[in-house]
Amino acid sequence: MPACPDGTTLATPAGPLSLLADADGVLHAAGFTARPQALLPRPDARWRERGELGAVTRALRAYLEGDVEAVGALAVAQPGGGFVQAARAAMRAIPAGTTLSYRDLAARAGRPTAVRAAGGACAGNRIAVVVPCHRVLRSDGSLGGFLWGLPVKRWLLQHERRHAAARAA
Repeated sequence: MPACPDGTTLATPAGPLSLLADADGVLHAAGFTARPQALLPRPDARWRERGELGAVTRALRAYLEGDVEAVGALAVAQPGGGFVQAARAAMRAIPAGTTLSYRDLAARAGRPTAVRAAGGACAGNRIAVVVPCHRVLRSDGSLGGFLWGLPVKRWLLQHERRHAAARAA
């Protein structure tokens, strides 16, 4: 985590989306809460609230306005070992408007039998929307879990499907 992250909160149809990024524009946390400081693993009195986070804010606003690919190039950083990082890279490669199962995610991350570990990589993801763990579903097609609630996960999937389909047409 950066020494002094900057935070902002955007209004979305799914609720407030708070973001924490460092001075270089690297996103360290994003989640559906009105309190950016709640995204920190341990509360840190040094964080600052700022109205704009440059490219990070612009990309998330574009995503919310329908450019569901806008967040793909954002730089991100979060802790995790080799498999977790591979799983998160595989999540970022899932096209907007589509989903994978946890089993498929494990395979794409290089360990086809590590289905539970793939689920753990999703559960520990600190950067909602940009590292799209919401695109990973149970093998029966049901939503599974989501830190920010199933209504938010459902909204994200519907938003992406609607705008990805419109883009493809």
